[in-house]
Amino acid sequence: MTETLKVINPATGEVMEEVPVTTREELDAAVARARSGFREWRRVPGLERAELFHEISRRFREHGDELAEIMTREGGKPFIENRDEVDWTAACFDYYAEIARDNVGYLPAPIEAQQLALVIREPLGVVACIVPWNYPLLLAAWKLAPALAAGNAALLKPSEETPLATRRMVELMEGLPEGAVEIVFGAGEVGEAMVRHPGVDMVAFTGSQETGRRVGAIAAERLMRSNLELGGKDPFIICDDVDVEVAARGAVWAACLNAGQVCTSAERFYVLPQIAGDFIEAAKAHAESLVIGDPMDRRTDLGPLINEPGREKVERHVESAVRSGAQLVTGGGRWGERGYFYRPTILTGVTPDMPVMRDETFGPVLPVTEVRDLDEAIELANSTPYGLGANVYTLDFEKMLKCMREIRAGTVWINDPLTDNDAAPFGGQKGSGIGRELGRDGLQAFQETKHVHIDSRIEVKEWWYPYGE
Repeated sequence: MTETLKVINPATGEVMEEVPVTTREELDAAVARARSGFREWRRVPGLERAELFHEISRRFREHGDELAEIMTREGGKPFIENRDEVDWTAACFDYYAEIARDNVGYLPAPIEAQQLALVIREPLGVVACIVPWNYPLLLAAWKLAPALAAGNAALLKPSEETPLATRRMVELMEGLPEGAVEIVFGAGEVGEAMVRHPGVDMVAFTGSQETGRRVGAIAAERLMRSNLELGGKDPFIICDDVDVEVAARGAVWAACLNAGQVCTSAERFYVLPQIAGDFIEAAKAHAESLVIGDPMDRRTDLGPLINEPGREKVERHVESAVRSGAQLVTGGGRWGERGYFYRPTILTGVTPDMPVMRDETFGPVLPVTEVRDLDEAIELANSTPYGLGANVYTLDFEKMLKCMREIRAGTVWINDPLTDNDAAPFGGQKGSGIGRELGRDGLQAFQETKHVHIDSRIEVKEWWYPYGE
């Protein structure tokens, strides 16, 4: 009997579809097709690749509502957020369509006048791309677009929670050679088989720190390149020189976007004492105004969490904090009679040892700590093993520079929470990962470097044997 993945609508708890899990034989066949597709695709000129990428991008936008609806029903993120995700996905392909054409190497100075030195950037081969459920198309594009732009083939595994929109996305990528993008389905067993497969040359993974360690260890055993984005516990610092109402709205959005299920969600808030009371009051009012409900309704701000285990984790973090002395300002409970909804929640009186301040919560929770000054805020911001992103609100340029220099994170957003930029690298420090996506760094992550040394003459060199002459 064929094993299947049950795709569940998290807003209703109902099964949408059952998708067959890829068998080992099917995986072998997919890798074989990808290796064949790689041999053809790597020879396609850069301009032709760019034109095809722009066509794929246009196709994504044309099918934007369709893709967004599938993502909404299988993942629970509000339709309006998913519609934005389709546009961001298309923009990523447009970006790599252009920069890949002039990022193929450079010419170092030669050793002697009659020589030529070249550094060539070449594709690696077949890249295993393993993506999570929270941004199924965008995080796939962050791997697929640069990997393909560099001339690789890709073996893509979407999350077992959200395979449907990704499957449709691949169907829309017409024009690529057969095998250039292969999609497989399954959970961790299929992912591990991909990473171990001898026909795979690199793995690009986004997911939990625990699974990332496993992926990285297997890649290291194989001496294979790996790019790992492993989530975060992002701090958010609010200084006392800001518009408190704006800061509160930005903070609630950064914590509750996609019901808090973003790798760069703000999960720890450090507020200076002069504005702490006003900030908490404004954040409470704004959080309580959010519309929770059917994610297909264009008026909905907050949809469900992805599944019951995800909601139970949020509940454990909040309940543990309250038992340990934290104060519940608002929220702290389920919403509705079906689906996996959780109310936006604000906590005060939290301490660094609480799970809600130490471990990734992945839910719509704002735990707020009042700090003495900016130095204490930065010290606490750096106190966890994570270092993916960080947010700061201040109008003081010296404070901006201090935060920029002293916060240990791959991205520091100042006065504009969670804004990604295709042209800038994205990734983590410390336990939040290895390597970078996006920008030129993201392209080079999928390229191998080769040095070619050419001498226009064939002649005996004075430093050859024999040394005694």
